[in-house]
Amino acid sequence: MMTFKQLEAIYWVVELGGFAQAAQKLHATQSAISKRVQELEEAFDIPLFDRQLRSSRLTEKGEEMYAIAKDLLERRDQAIGRLVQAELPERKLRIGVTELVAMTWLPRFVSQVHERFPRTVFEPDVDDSFGLRSKLLADHLDMVVLPDLFEDGRMVKTAIGAVENAWMAKPGLVTRSKLNVHDIAEQRVLTQGSRSATGQLYDVWFRAAGLNAANRIVSNSLTAIIGMTVSGLGVSHLPKSCLQPLIEMGMLEVLRVTPPVPDVNFVAAHKTEKNSVVIDELVQIAVECCDFGYAFQAV
Repeated sequence: MMTFKQLEAIYWVVELGGFAQAAQKLHATQSAISKRVQELEEAFDIPLFDRQLRSSRLTEKGEEMYAIAKDLLERRDQAIGRLVQAELPERKLRIGVTELVAMTWLPRFVSQVHERFPRTVFEPDVDDSFGLRSKLLADHLDMVVLPDLFEDGRMVKTAIGAVENAWMAKPGLVTRSKLNVHDIAEQRVLTQGSRSATGQLYDVWFRAAGLNAANRIVSNSLTAIIGMTVSGLGVSHLPKSCLQPLIEMGMLEVLRVTPPVPDVNFVAAHKTEKNSVVIDELVQIAVECCDFGYAFQAV
């Protein structure tokens, strides 16, 4: 049976002139694109590309499959367009995100959602990971973007990106050049607490060393944590790339700590039984927009 992912693979390989270009367009690996094409070939027992040539040239049957893929993908887009246009203007797309998403790529996401679904109202809900999951499972949200903390069969998750965090402090607050988990535990730790992904990750990090950071200031606001860190109240584990301007201005210092706390992987999630063409489009937009590289991104 054909899938839209397989059809998109052959369509974009032909349109862009290669498997690598198609992989970049579809935010997948080149091997994943090759596998989707091979699955189509195996399903119909026909070669789609002439593998004796270095270029991605279609066989005769491949030309027919490309035409089918183009037609079906266009029909899908038309169907989505009709579905959205048929919705009442007051219908809302209920999407929840974490504060870090709101600080970075949410404006571009909102812009693309409005462009794709012009007759809907989009009111993003900003909350911590546990709050977002609870609202999703209670049907208060249609989709959420949050750290990949939960193994829950009631949710379908799609990986969209990762965040590299680093321990930071006001320059001069910590004088040692190389630190370990014991050194961090001796500092005042500024944290969002156990309801945040970073809070959970470094709780595990401390426990693995048999430690507990007893001296903590807990806030549910990432912005507040950043402000307190800049002010010199303590150390915190913060997103490195998007705070690079503060690091370059000398307002924050990245601490060299071993072992590192793992990166935070983000997913777009929706309830298993709530799958729809619109949700699929929202997830794809999230995949395309996800970029934690800098704060307050322009549309």
